[in-house]
Amino acid sequence: MTEITDTTQVPEPGGSSEGGKPRRGGKRGKKGPFGRLALFYRQIVAELRKVVWPTRHQLSTYTSVVIVFVVIMIAFVTVIDYGFTQAVKYVFG
Repeated sequence: MTEITDTTQVPEPGGSSEGGKPRRGGKRGKKGPFGRLALFYRQIVAELRKVVWPTRHQLSTYTSVVIVFVVIMIAFVTVIDYGFTQAVKYVFG
């Protein structure tokens, strides 16, 4: 089983550096700015391919649930605001 990490460094063959100074970045460290930018976009595309996208039915269900929740919260805040307004008018005149 392999361990997933957030690093972009390539591990050395054999597990550790053998007598020399440690490598920094491997081949990826020697690329210019455009090579690093291309690598960044390739990694983005690779990550987006791993995403489980919702179906059209799931998306419409989630959207309607969010809209209903927002409308309920707007109504709740409106009622609370109206109640506080009336309370302040009663207390202060």
